Order: sequence, then C-alpha cells, then structure tokens
Amino acid sequence: MGSIVVCGGGVIGLTAAIMLARDGHQVTVLEADPAGVPATPGEAWESWQRQGVAQFRQPHNLFPRFRKVCDEELPELTDRLLAAGCPWWDPLANLPPGISDREPRPGDEAFRFVTGRRPAIEYAVAVAAQEQPGVVIRRGVRVSELTGGPSATTGIPHVTGVRTASGEELRADLVVDTMGRRSRAAELLTALGAREPQVQAEDSGFVYYTRYFTGPSRPALLAFPLVPIGTISLLTIYGDNDTWSVTIFSATGDAPLKALRHAESFTRVVQACPMQAHWLDGEPITGVLAMAGILDRYRRFAVGGEPVVTGYAAVGDAWACTNPSAGRGISVGIVHAQLLRHVVREHLGDPADFARAWDEGTEQLVAPFYWNQITADRARLAEMTALREGRPWSPADSPMSRLASAAPYDAGVFRALLETILCLALPQEVIQRPGIKDTIERLGPKAPPPAPGPGRQQLLQLLSA
Repeated sequence: MGSIVVCGGGVIGLTAAIMLARDGHQVTVLEADPAGVPATPGEAWESWQRQGVAQFRQPHNLFPRFRKVCDEELPELTDRLLAAGCPWWDPLANLPPGISDREPRPGDEAFRFVTGRRPAIEYAVAVAAQEQPGVVIRRGVRVSELTGGPSATTGIPHVTGVRTASGEELRADLVVDTMGRRSRAAELLTALGAREPQVQAEDSGFVYYTRYFTGPSRPALLAFPLVPIGTISLLTIYGDNDTWSVTIFSATGDAPLKALRHAESFTRVVQACPMQAHWLDGEPITGVLAMAGILDRYRRFAVGGEPVVTGYAAVGDAWACTNPSAGRGISVGIVHAQLLRHVVREHLGDPADFARAWDEGTEQLVAPFYWNQITADRARLAEMTALREGRPWSPADSPMSRLASAAPYDAGVFRALLETILCLALPQEVIQRPGIKDTIERLGPKAPPPAPGPGRQQLLQLLSA
C-alpha cells in the first residue's frame, strides 16, 4: 500500500481520500482554508468560511450518477446526506404534458437522488472523512511546490511529494490535485521542469443571480429545474433543511440584465414566469447573490501521447471545469475520483503505467461530459445573443437536438434525455439504442413547446420598472 497526498479538501478531494484509504493507503489531505468542520449543517451554511471555493454558497446539485458511485464505493454516504437534511428528488415525478404513457418503468429508481446546498453536502462528506481510518486532514496548510525525484520515464519529471508554504515537505507515492477551479497545476508542474499541459480555456459567457428561500414546505416543481426562457434561463433547485434556490442567468454582455442583482428586479422577473413564480413564496434567507467570470477550462496532462509528469493526478475541477448551471461538477468529479481508485489499484507501483492509464481513462470516461457541456453552452449562448439582437435563431440539426426535440412526446426518449442530463449516460450512447433511435426517427423534428415567461421587450420593461 502507498502514501498519497491529496491537495484540496473539498467534496471531491475528501471522497477520493476515503476511497483510497479503504484500499489500505495512507492518505493525507491538505486544505488551504483554515476553518474546521462546523458542528451542524446549519452552522455550515451560516458560518463556514471556505474562501477557496468561490461558489460555496451558489446552487449545487447531486445527480443520480453521484448516488450511483456512492452506492458502489461509499454506501453509507447517502444516509449521511439524508441525516444532514438533504431531501430526495425524483425527476420522473413531473413528466412533460405531451407524454401520455405515465406508468412507472423498471429501472426508474436509478433516476432518484439526494441533493442539498453545498455547505450541507460538504459537511456530511467532511465528517465521513474525519472518521475514516487512514485519512489525516490538515486544514490551513497551503501547498506551494511539488517536489521531484528520479524520473520513472526518461526525460519526464517525477513528482515525489509536496512542499507547504511553511517549508514542510511531505513525501508521497502519488500527489492528487483536487484544488478545484483555482488549481495552480500548470504553474506547479512547469516549476518542476515539466512541459505545460494542453490547456483550452474560455469564459463561459454567463452571469448568475441567485436567491435562497426557506419555508414550511418545498414549492412544487411544475417544470424541469433548468428552463430556457428567451434571453434568460431559470434554475430552480431544492436545498437541504426546507430551503430552495432560484437562479436567473443570462449572457455576460447583456447589460440591462445587470439589474437582476437588485431584489426588486429579480422578483418581478421571476413573478412573470408562471411555472416558477410560486418559488418566491417563502422567506428569503439571502439577498441576490451574483456570480460571473466563470471559466470553462480543460487540461490534458499528456502531450503527443506522453505524460508531462508522473506521480501526479488532477481530479475533478482541477482537471476540467465548466459552466455550473448544469449542476454536473460534483457528479462528474466523483466519477473521476472513482476512476482514480481503480487506476491506483492497478498501477500505483508503476508511475509510467499509472500516468498513461490515468490519461486514457480520463479521456474515455470523463472528458466527453466536458465537451458535451461546452457544445450545449455555446449553443445556448448563441441563442441568447441572437434573441437579444433580434435575429432569427434555430438549433443546429444534430443527434442531440433531435433527442431533445422528441423527449417531450415520448416516455422512453424522455428518460433517455434525462440519463444524459443527469450524467447516467452520454448522448453518444443513448441515441444509438435501437428503441430510442427508431422513436426519434418516427417522431421527426418537432419544435419543443416554448416555456411560458417574458419575451425580450417585456423582460426589459420589468427591469426598468
């Protein structure tokens, strides 16, 4: 068994640490933020200072893929989340009105999941990690350098540990980077003499306005949680302990919509959306929380088929991160952490084999989620821009657009679309299933029913009132 240092003590770093420790490894987690785990989920929301996680109090979701991985690797975690006040949610409870077959089907249980606000989720995971034998968590410890040793492959630097800001050196058989969106991976690796990883980055182009509410009962979900309405999108998500959130997001360059940061403007716009207006019927527990400047970034730590370094693995957002409105970050991250556990089992003793297997597994299993999200984001941003400028717009014809257009009219296709949204399967997989492919062809292209809500001119009037 090996010694592993995990840099970053968020949800993905801690779940990865637990998995690795259960295989007998000694795992040390270094988290730069000094604040310890609060005593309760409520205190986590109210007072936990996590400056290293910019989106800590922005909406989060745990999709069925997260629960699937937990059932396989961390079977007690769902119960811990429930104990922290996280509710179950069944996305099949409200089928589109165009679907006549509303009977349950075998396998529908796989769509259910537990979700909550990020502080409650991280609280449950952090308590589990603290109790896990073989895991040591050190908070308030910042990694300043990677340390190197003899190369495992000629000409390729090999990571043998980390050096902290205080000068302490920790040796490891593997350094795992789960430092999230703010990871300094490229800087740390090039300082060790490694080639720069492949990097593709762009601003996601969206700005988010969120408000949280509480009340004696959760609002009914009358539409899918994420709904495009002209030049805005609405995201309505259940939280833990009788809370929920409403988010409006728009294109960054849409200047008039900056008024959404004001509670009065935010409220008027949501009230004009009949399927979401009742989500305001609670007690606000925050003002309007704005977030922008979100970077879509992909990094591949192999160039020309060769790893840039050995002894190192970037996981989750430290590897790739996207627009958070899809809610996939933690779910895709834990898939990546599960892959790490499997690759460590097979290849930890051979750093060169580990690096190649890690790169191949990441590209095959995890990277498609990133690229599919980027494609969807670019299409939505193009639509928002065209509508704002008064230009006609229609989605490009593609297998994914045909899947989406058929989903509101067929129970099987709707479930297939849900699988892709909830990270249970990739679009490339589901559209090739014989029953799904045949149904999409039979239904033909259909324009999805427009979501009720303000058009562009009404939206501007609401914001200028």
